[in-house]
Amino acid sequence: MTVLVTVAAVLAVPTATSAAVVPAPEPATLVSANPADSTPHAKDGETRAFAQVGSTVYVGGSFTQIRQTASSAWTTQRYLFAYDRATGIISTSFLPVLDGAVNTLLAGPGGTLIVGGAFKNVNGVSRRNLVALNPTTGAIIDSWVGRSDGGTVRDLVLHGNWLYVAGAFNWLNGTAHSGLGRLNATTGAIDPTFNINATVGRHDTTSYVWTIDVSPDGGTLAVGGNFMYVNDLPRNQMALVDLAGTPTVLDWSTEKFVAPCAAPATFVHYVQDIKFGADGTWFVVGTNGGAGWPAAYCDALVRFETAARGSGQLATWVDFTGNDTITSVEVADNVIYLGGHFRWLNNPNASDRAGNGAVDRLGIAAVTPATGMPVNWNPRRSGGSALPAGASSWGSSVPVLWRGSDGLYFGHNSDGMGEEYHGRLGMFPLAGGRTIVPKNPPTATTGNLYLRTGEGQLAKVPFDAGTLGDPSTVSQPNYTAAGATWRVADRIYWSHTVAGTPTGSRIDISMFNGGDIGTPWEASGYNDWFNPAAMTGAFFLDGRLYYIRSGTNALYYRYFEIDGNYLGATEFSLPTTGVNWSKVRGMAWVGGRIVYGDTNGTLRSVPFDPTAAPGAVVDGTAATVIAPPSPELTWSSPSTFFSVQ
Repeated sequence: MTVLVTVAAVLAVPTATSAAVVPAPEPATLVSANPADSTPHAKDGETRAFAQVGSTVYVGGSFTQIRQTASSAWTTQRYLFAYDRATGIISTSFLPVLDGAVNTLLAGPGGTLIVGGAFKNVNGVSRRNLVALNPTTGAIIDSWVGRSDGGTVRDLVLHGNWLYVAGAFNWLNGTAHSGLGRLNATTGAIDPTFNINATVGRHDTTSYVWTIDVSPDGGTLAVGGNFMYVNDLPRNQMALVDLAGTPTVLDWSTEKFVAPCAAPATFVHYVQDIKFGADGTWFVVGTNGGAGWPAAYCDALVRFETAARGSGQLATWVDFTGNDTITSVEVADNVIYLGGHFRWLNNPNASDRAGNGAVDRLGIAAVTPATGMPVNWNPRRSGGSALPAGASSWGSSVPVLWRGSDGLYFGHNSDGMGEEYHGRLGMFPLAGGRTIVPKNPPTATTGNLYLRTGEGQLAKVPFDAGTLGDPSTVSQPNYTAAGATWRVADRIYWSHTVAGTPTGSRIDISMFNGGDIGTPWEASGYNDWFNPAAMTGAFFLDGRLYYIRSGTNALYYRYFEIDGNYLGATEFSLPTTGVNWSKVRGMAWVGGRIVYGDTNGTLRSVPFDPTAAPGAVVDGTAATVIAPPSPELTWSSPSTFFSVQ
């Protein structure tokens, strides 16, 4: 986006020459926050990968033992096992023997299971780091010829019949490939047209590719890992590859993964996971690394736009954890899920503690793709009192989140999730989840402007495309101590001056359909740090709360997530011209225009286009006067809002 950042950022912006990207929230479906009870358990190490073939779920990682229930005896089964998706019963026929960890799994063509990792032998036969197995018996499919050298395979992605392979290797099928390659998924044969190499490790270490993803249309490969060059082009930790025709490195790069985070010796690379959105127009990156802002995106979830081109790319938004690790991301049903060792989201203002705006999220979270703000989904990575003896309540990593046919699968290196025992793995089912419907102000241009004229009293003024009708007085006894007010769908929000809060004010909400304003409730306990009484006008649009505040001459915004009523921790100012915001009192968004009052009582409107940045999103020379002040109405109150009713 193209905004002026006024404090430590929770989000960043594309290059200054590009138009601002302002994603609109879309309907989304959340999985249940209650993990399924039937999944089995693993011991030691961690779960790193899932795949599904038919009704069977396959689990890979560095674990060494498994069991059916918390009271079952442990059985030795190293690195890979399977269980029935419906019943959770562990397979007794799929028993492959590997001598090293499994990092990645895929359901391959023709009913195969493709396995990548850090092994040398499978079932007593040499198969370095890459193998295709019979998903029923675990036997090697001998005709599948994919191999890597003595490094490791970290990630696999399948699109069509192309199998993309990433890891710490220099050879695939006897052909030189540094960190990346592409195989025929059916045969395992190398694709000679794919010649993309990631080289030169950071801080004098070995280069490798840690994570990859392919856009849903198959046109773009996103690459992350420990490298500084891709095909000899500077690409520090991140690159995009054009897959149309002969694969080539795209003109896309960012400097935000160049600078080291807090401890470069510990966090050599800090790009941990990459996933594309469902339409392929954007992708998200989860990172670890500790402190590093503003030079670097450390310990953060960031969104980039796929079509952006050029160097110096900045994120559409950034959600900082407060210097806690993110190790995995998944995008499903228009929700971004993330896992790791974090304790908060929306936390750019503190390190290793909850700062202003921090939202409690212990190791597992869901955020909206439009803003990166957390939604109201909080199972927590904790076992509570349910953990059996010897189980671990908290670990450093959630290596994998994976959307299967029936829910969101998680693999971690501890044993608690949702205050239940889930040894090293589990699943949040779709059943019991819910749908998030985005909320916005009315889109109509005909309705009513409401203006606070006294305590518990509003003037209701018909408004039709910029023309005012005759006002009437409406008594609203629940609308008290009100300041800046904004309408969102079937409710209104307002600044409420009240004793007993840290700032002496809070954000209140009430249902409103044009009749009585109902009994209000507080927006969220996470917003106590904010002083809404300082706002002299506000409106909400597409996940942002736009506002002005006393003593300043600027138009600001923060993210505001309606699902949970969480307020963004960072304030941004927008480029405008020709409006003295210090004199503005009260605002409403009506049909693409800001309708606003003035300290002199005049009512005006002006076009508003947040995507116009870095140009002015408001040009005051285009403002029109709707009404001058009159004895009946003086438009100088911050409590102005628009409603169809």
